[in-house]
Amino acid sequence: MKKTITKIRIRYGETDQMGFVYHGNYAQFFEIGRLDWITQIGVSYKEMESQGILLPVIYLETSFLKSAYYDDELTIETFLLETPTVRIKFGYNIFNNKNELLTTGTTHLVFLNKKNNKPMRCPNYILDKI
Repeated sequence: MKKTITKIRIRYGETDQMGFVYHGNYAQFFEIGRLDWITQIGVSYKEMESQGILLPVIYLETSFLKSAYYDDELTIETFLLETPTVRIKFGYNIFNNKNELLTTGTTHLVFLNKKNNKPMRCPNYILDKI
């Protein structure tokens, strides 16, 4: 399954008093990678939502191996862990510009019907693009 690569640069406001990237920002980095992955397979997240399909995060796991710092350029590697059903599961690896693995993570999201707030199967048009 497709793996995407997304580059970001750490802004000063994303660091804490110790000079490290604040741990809470990694969930946002995963989201940046995930949205880029969805776009790169040819799906519009905005269009999906306008069709009444929501994708809330129901699980988040992060392992911090090394620190990232202000002005570091990070590479977010995003990939599917398995073929989506009612859930879609992503894996992430975040590297610094020395190609050192800094952080790994996993998120699980559920396809949710906006009209009734009930889980639904992954739409076929997404499965076809995978």
